[in-house]
Amino acid sequence: MPLPTMERDVLAQAMNERIAEVGPSAVPYSRELEPPRPTTGPLAALVGLLEGGRYCPPEQLSGIVDRAAQAMGLRGAAIFLADHEQYRLTAMRNGESDGAAQFPVEGSLAGRAFQTGETIPALNDPPPRYWVPILDGDERLGVLEVVLDRADQVVDPSLREQCQWLAALLGHLIASLDAHGDRIDRLRRSGPRSAGAELIWSLLPPLTAGVGGFVVSGLLAPADDLGGDIFDYALSETSVSLAVFDAMGHGLRAGLIAAAAVSAYRAARKAGHDLLAQAALIDQTVAATFPDAYVTAVLIELDLGSGDIDYVNAGHPEPLLLRAGTVVTTLDGGRRLPLGLNADLGVAGDLVLGGASLQPGDCLALYTDGVTEARALNGAFFGDARLVDYLERAASSNQSPPETARRLLHAVLDHQDGVLQDDATLLLARWGARP
Repeated sequence: MPLPTMERDVLAQAMNERIAEVGPSAVPYSRELEPPRPTTGPLAALVGLLEGGRYCPPEQLSGIVDRAAQAMGLRGAAIFLADHEQYRLTAMRNGESDGAAQFPVEGSLAGRAFQTGETIPALNDPPPRYWVPILDGDERLGVLEVVLDRADQVVDPSLREQCQWLAALLGHLIASLDAHGDRIDRLRRSGPRSAGAELIWSLLPPLTAGVGGFVVSGLLAPADDLGGDIFDYALSETSVSLAVFDAMGHGLRAGLIAAAAVSAYRAARKAGHDLLAQAALIDQTVAATFPDAYVTAVLIELDLGSGDIDYVNAGHPEPLLLRAGTVVTTLDGGRRLPLGLNADLGVAGDLVLGGASLQPGDCLALYTDGVTEARALNGAFFGDARLVDYLERAASSNQSPPETARRLLHAVLDHQDGVLQDDATLLLARWGARP
């Protein structure tokens, strides 16, 4: 009997679902349907990676991305993840054979792709390949080695872009799966981690993030033995919040103090409190929980529309403002005692905010005293002058904040022969494009 078009197609769908279970025949639809699921090409690769990563354990991710690359007509692909200190890139394999291949971040094509965030072709070591950065948003996680089938594919811009799609989706999957198990994080560690460091890393936001023309990037050392340093940020369409904390002491107790401070900061910030109220709640929380302790901190609010900033500095090293490759000033206002020492003052005292205005391309450098007070074997400190010189050279070359943080913190570690006596933390932010 005749049926309206929609009802006929609903009936055809029901019949086809049943027929699919018992045989290859099909009931015709009244209209042309979309083509079936692709089996080759970039869409097939992305669908395969997306569906394959939905329920897979981290151990299976390398096999899934390899099959996705093959669906694109390529020989295959391999994941290389950066360690937390960002010295090396290590292959992530199926099973327990991780670490079979490594590349240094300095001096390798894979490392160059990681540093620059650009896809790097390689022809000298056959077969030809791409090294594609793996990013979760703006955070650098590693690189994807894409092995090509033919040398002429290296100069195919469409294929290069498709490989970047694959790496972008992979970055989100790695970040998601990292929270589901230990495998990914274990691969990225240089050694056993102290309880204090475990606490701090569990509270950190992504090391790099961006919104509009703004990017922020932080790094901490020693990665496996952190204590009282931590940073935080929050991005929105109109504003950015930045904070760096340095709790007194070392080890797990310092980590607990820092955790209390950043938790109070987030509670106040998410409740919509202003900077003075945020500082007051941190002050009260630390004083009530650790009566004999304190935390130094810098809290900053940036208006993304105007570039205006307000800030509070609670006994912390003064942030640096760089403009056109030069440190032009320090944020020396908004001073108050370290948080935890004067909880009864609250917001009713004579505290005032510091203020400044950024211009497009300006950079802010927030850091803890472990950077400038890193001491070499001959007793020489890394010092303010060395810090300023390094930041100015990086800014003049338009180096990205995450790469500047990586190189600068490595310079601090090298100055102290790789063994820090105190945590060293950097938080670098750049607003707007360089004119």
